Amino acid sequence: MAAGGDVTFLEDAALYLSAAVIAVPLFKRLKLGSVLGYLAAGAVIGPHVLGAVGDTENVFAFAEFGVVLLLFLIGLELKPSRLWALRGDIFGLGSIQVFLTAAAVAAFGVYALGASWQVCVLVGMGLALSSTAFGLQLMQERGELNTTYGTRAFSILLLQDLMIAPILALAPLMALGGGQEAGSDGWIAALESIGAVAVLILAGKFALNPIFRIIAQTKSHEIFMATALLLVVGSALLMQWFGLSMALGAFLAGVMLAESEYRHQIEADIEPFRGLLLGLFFIAVGMSVDLGVVITEWAWVVGGAILLLIVKGVIIYGLCRIFRSSAPESGLIATTLPQGGEFGFVVVAEGVALGLVSATDAGLLTALITVSMALTPPIRMAFERLAPHLWPTKTDHLPRPGEESERNGVIILGFGRVGQIVSQIFRMKGISVTAIDADPKRIEAAKRFGAKVYFGDATRPDVLAAAGMAEAKLVYVTIDNAAACTKSIDVITHRFPNVRIMARAHDRLHALDLLDSGADFLIRDTFESSVKLAEEGLRRLDIDVEEIDRLLEEFRRVDGERLIRQKAEGIYATAEDGGTFRLDKS
Repeated sequence: MAAGGDVTFLEDAALYLSAAVIAVPLFKRLKLGSVLGYLAAGAVIGPHVLGAVGDTENVFAFAEFGVVLLLFLIGLELKPSRLWALRGDIFGLGSIQVFLTAAAVAAFGVYALGASWQVCVLVGMGLALSSTAFGLQLMQERGELNTTYGTRAFSILLLQDLMIAPILALAPLMALGGGQEAGSDGWIAALESIGAVAVLILAGKFALNPIFRIIAQTKSHEIFMATALLLVVGSALLMQWFGLSMALGAFLAGVMLAESEYRHQIEADIEPFRGLLLGLFFIAVGMSVDLGVVITEWAWVVGGAILLLIVKGVIIYGLCRIFRSSAPESGLIATTLPQGGEFGFVVVAEGVALGLVSATDAGLLTALITVSMALTPPIRMAFERLAPHLWPTKTDHLPRPGEESERNGVIILGFGRVGQIVSQIFRMKGISVTAIDADPKRIEAAKRFGAKVYFGDATRPDVLAAAGMAEAKLVYVTIDNAAACTKSIDVITHRFPNVRIMARAHDRLHALDLLDSGADFLIRDTFESSVKLAEEGLRRLDIDVEEIDRLLEEFRRVDGERLIRQKAEGIYATAEDGGTFRLDKS
């Protein structure tokens, strides 16, 4: 304990980590998902049960950055062209869902509860917004973000993020005394928001790549990571200053970098922060649940949450069917996005500040939203078990036709002289490759010749995973640095055992190091070129072609046996029988 009985930062951190380490594995073992585990952990350590943590607001504000990082990483996977292709789902399906859900909730409040229409409209718009963190986490855990249903669900969530600014701008109009002046301020705020988005897009198009190129040339991994985090923080703050969602700013920054050669390295650097902070966000949501209110007003809270899940789920299902999603896919979207969301808390807080919502009602609505979140994973799991009985024919959720995939079957690590030649041969055959290199100047040079090369450290498992190594069929390790080449092969062998490795050895000593590395095929830099030179010289001496072929075949056999013996007994093992005894570079 700190002086005065205050809990120190390290004690808080230990408490959050302990709660997550205990709860999440337990809930995943029970097949209830990590999200529900985080919620339960937060509820237990929060102020309404054990009271181990008192200041939930600061924790929640800090943990929201996890959602921001999540949207940034999602943006990295979406090229602007693909985002444009989703405009129908975003502005059609997404906007209709928000307005229909808000209208249904408002009508229920006015006619069933007798509340004022201003309060009902504001609350209805807040409850129409689903949880971006919950929805994306559920789909990410199941690897569904790139499926047709996952893309459509993401489009709905993106539109909801866009709606938070107009909703907050309209809120003063519904307050007592809200008149024309508030409306004028709303229009000015809307124009400022559009300007902020335009500034961010222009900066992303013309400034981000040059900045990362300069940072990459420093060869400082820490500074590169700091730059990536600064980009996310800066874009989020820009949007917040103009009344927009921080997550929207981070998402747009990610989209602007989706075609950048630095995206894989950025993704690998950001991912660990995203996972930890998003888990903390769910813990903070669990901590905000006042179990006393839930128990005292259980009928209103639980009943309201169930009613929201049903009404919102039915609306989403019906709209998805109208927009030509299959019944199973519509059901998956409806059971993934029926809950209230984190922006619902923001709208309720705004209602309290404007005098539209009482503190008691705000507590009930906050509990209702949180309970709807907690009920979503079980509902989703129940649907997954029921779906095969409702629709016996299995539906394969494949990417949309014509959608470009970044997951190529061939990956080249190191785009030097060897990697470039290998890449050109595959391109002539019409086979696309993903190339990774750590030299910004080489990447720029490759771009001028029409080759797409990504920046990244090929010895890091997270960078390899981001580049699609898990789905690759073949990887060429042609890194110029021998030590990095060996380390990269070791990482691939242990982390991605199913991919076949074609390795380039720099010299004989390096080849000896790589013999037991797990590479499927190994060749030394100058070996084949030297053999080819010798072959051409023998031909010019008018030696019979068949004799030359036999001689070279015998040489390759003897050299291979010599290499194996040198591996077992040392580099000088073949000196006595006329073998290579020098530390040659061939």
